[in-house]
Amino acid sequence: MTDTTEKQASLKRTLVGRVVSDKMDKTVTVLIEKRVKHPLYGKYVLSSKKYKAHDEANQYKEGDKVEIQESRPISRSKSWVVSRLLEAARVI
Repeated sequence: MTDTTEKQASLKRTLVGRVVSDKMDKTVTVLIEKRVKHPLYGKYVLSSKKYKAHDEANQYKEGDKVEIQESRPISRSKSWVVSRLLEAARVI
C-alpha cells in the first residue's frame, strides 16, 4: 500500500515560471509561458497564463524563477504552492 500512496503523492503537476507580483500577503503571482505549435500553420506561438501560488514565508520576490506544484484549494483563486526557487532575480 505504501507504493501506491507514494505514486499518488508524486503525481502532482509542476510548472516553472517567473514571479510577476509579490504584493499580496502569503501569495505570489507566477507567469507561466509556453510555446505551442499552431496545428495548421506550424508556427510556434507564445501563450502565457498567470497562477496565484501560496508562499507561506513571503520569501519569493518579483523576478524570481520558481517551480509551483498543484495542491488542494487554499482559497478561491489559489490551488498552487511554490515548491522551490530555481533562480533568484538579478538586482541591477
